[in-house]
Amino acid sequence: MKKLFAWGVVIAAGAGTYYWLSQKPTGAANASEITMPALSALAAEGKPAFDGTCAACHGANLLGTAEGPPLLHAFYKPGHHGDFAFVNAMQNGTPQHHWNFGDMPSQPHITDDQIVRIIAYVREVQQANGFQ
Repeated sequence: MKKLFAWGVVIAAGAGTYYWLSQKPTGAANASEITMPALSALAAEGKPAFDGTCAACHGANLLGTAEGPPLLHAFYKPGHHGDFAFVNAMQNGTPQHHWNFGDMPSQPHITDDQIVRIIAYVREVQQANGFQ
């Protein structure tokens, strides 16, 4: 009986994980549905840095591309990937997880000052689209 219960827990956990991983960003299915907020001065300074480096993979509207994942997704909400995760990924790169795009390379040409501004930009767009 205990074995049957254990298998039931494993199957339920697997099904729940699959469901969670398969979810698309709510209210952000395509570019025409993205809310672009009035940006703070800090975020407005981060947008050009994001567009010049990050958008090639993460998309001009944070929706991702064939090269990288969307940042308008529950995975990248502050409670799941905090600001330090973004800092670390930009400074050191990060191994593939959550997605099958391969490892993210470090971005050594981005300064610490630009990183702060990029994060402000991403967080403000996320918040405007319900990813807080």
